[in-house]
Formats: sequence, C-alpha cells, structure tokens
Amino acid sequence: MQKVSYATELEYAFLFTLRKVNSINTEGFQPFFQNLPVDPYIKGKYRARRLSRVMVSENNLIKLPHGYLFQSRDYNSLLGDIKREFAELEDALVELDIFKNLVLAFSDACKLHPEAEIGIHQIRTACSPGHLGNPAPEGIHQDGSDFIGIFSVARENIQGGETHLYTAKKEKPVFNKILQPGELVVVNDHDFFHFTTPIKSHNPAPGTRDVFVLTSPSLISE
Repeated sequence: MQKVSYATELEYAFLFTLRKVNSINTEGFQPFFQNLPVDPYIKGKYRARRLSRVMVSENNLIKLPHGYLFQSRDYNSLLGDIKREFAELEDALVELDIFKNLVLAFSDACKLHPEAEIGIHQIRTACSPGHLGNPAPEGIHQDGSDFIGIFSVARENIQGGETHLYTAKKEKPVFNKILQPGELVVVNDHDFFHFTTPIKSHNPAPGTRDVFVLTSPSLISE
C-alpha cells in the first residue's frame, strides 16, 4: 500500500472540487457495467463491483498486482477489519483512452506524486420497485485514504443517489448534489466525511447507478 508523505499531504492540501471531465464520453464505459460480479460482502445482492489498482507513469497507466481491500473498523464500521477481495477491472476497460483520462483527471486534481497508487472501484448499485439500493451501507464515513474521487458514469431510471460531504458526522452537509454522468467530485478524505443517499426506481422498472470511485492511497494490499 503506497503511503503519501506528511509533507506532500500539506503541500497539496485542498478541500474538495467538482468538475465535468469533458474528455470522457461516458457511453464508452457502459458495456463494462453489464457483467459486474455481485459484491459478496453486502447483503441483498443489490451492489456489484470490481476493483484494481494502478500507477501513473509519464501519462501512462501501469496496472499493479492483484490484492485485497482492507479498511480499519475505525473507518468502516460495517466491513472494517475484513480482507475483501474482488475481481479485477477488465483489461479492455483499463486500455480505453477515456479510462486513462479519468485516472489522469483524478491524479491531476490531487497533484499526486509520480508513484502514488490509485485504487479504482467500479460499482453498480441497483434498485427495483419496492427495493432500495444503498450506495453507502456503512453510512456517513471516511475511507481512511488521503484523497477520494467519485465519477458518475450513468443513472438509469432512478431517484436519489445524492452525494453529501460533511465536516463532521453530526453536522449538516456542506455539499450535496446528484452527480450527473461525466461529473467528478474529488475530496480530501482527511477533512471530510461522505455519504450517498439510497436510490429508488423512478417508475415500475429496475434502476441502476454506475460510478467509479478512486482512492489514493489505494487501500489495497497483496
């Protein structure tokens, strides 16, 4: 797991930023969300995901060895202190220019050092009539990383799924917005808690919310 030095954290300290990544046509990502494996660690089978880690080298991506995700219970009260393992992102996805553009947008926003590890979670949250989908079953939380990014790929037949940022768990959110496809919010995980509200179907049919969540450090260990 790559560590960012304390000096680097101070040098690149920021609060949060929202941007539209115009170099990305989100439709190019959508075929890769059709066959995501179900997340085996969440009850209800409404969430599916893959996970990989990469490093940026001279504007190129280097995919790093497979590992497991680990968060302390101090950060994740639901699944903390558990080694979680997920299928890797598909190679064809990682090779897309739009995928590289996404990772570079995150890296540039955080001003990451050249050898920083970046974890990329590919997540689909589903809902159906009478059944909500919960993008953040752990509640208002931090990830235990330095920086996180949430990139919206698609919203199909859903209401809700609003991203909230808090300076403290018991305070009102300082930022709340439904991220539209192509929008990326990047957050200093040391200074903010985050949460996404549940989703429900807009009409009597299933609905889905597709996102990439990026973290640095990756929180992935071999």
